[in-house]
Amino acid sequence: MKYVSIIIFSIILFSCKQKTEQEKAPVEIQQETIVAEESHKAIDGVVSLNNGELWLANSETTEGILKMKKRVSLFKDPESTETYSVLKAGLEEDFTELFQKCTMKGEAHNQLHNYLFPILDLFEGLDSSNLAICKNSFSELNTHLDEYSNYFKS
Repeated sequence: MKYVSIIIFSIILFSCKQKTEQEKAPVEIQQETIVAEESHKAIDGVVSLNNGELWLANSETTEGILKMKKRVSLFKDPESTETYSVLKAGLEEDFTELFQKCTMKGEAHNQLHNYLFPILDLFEGLDSSNLAICKNSFSELNTHLDEYSNYFKS
């Protein structure tokens, strides 16, 4: 299941890049493709600040994170693995929508992906048949979502 999430993330990452390329003139596409390919290689999974400052995120991204935070805050049945699976499905929809509305570029875009990628592993824990794993993933996801404002602003 972890591999499925990685494949989904890769497809979303690629489609995010493709959407912005389709809107550009041919010369710009060629130049932007080279820059994007090089900058995507730099994604290392660790979020960093912009020379000590927060990265500027588009409002749709921030709204997507807030939507996931709200869904987590409204979760009311922590003693059932089935409800964690339902929560996961809703969060995955929110996550996919966030990527579809991705318009960020450059290093801010790379740092956003560094921030978002660990969420996929946390989603997997929500789908566990072990209640302790579900609870732990839920707690870590909640903490991770709260950390968004430590790295990004709208």
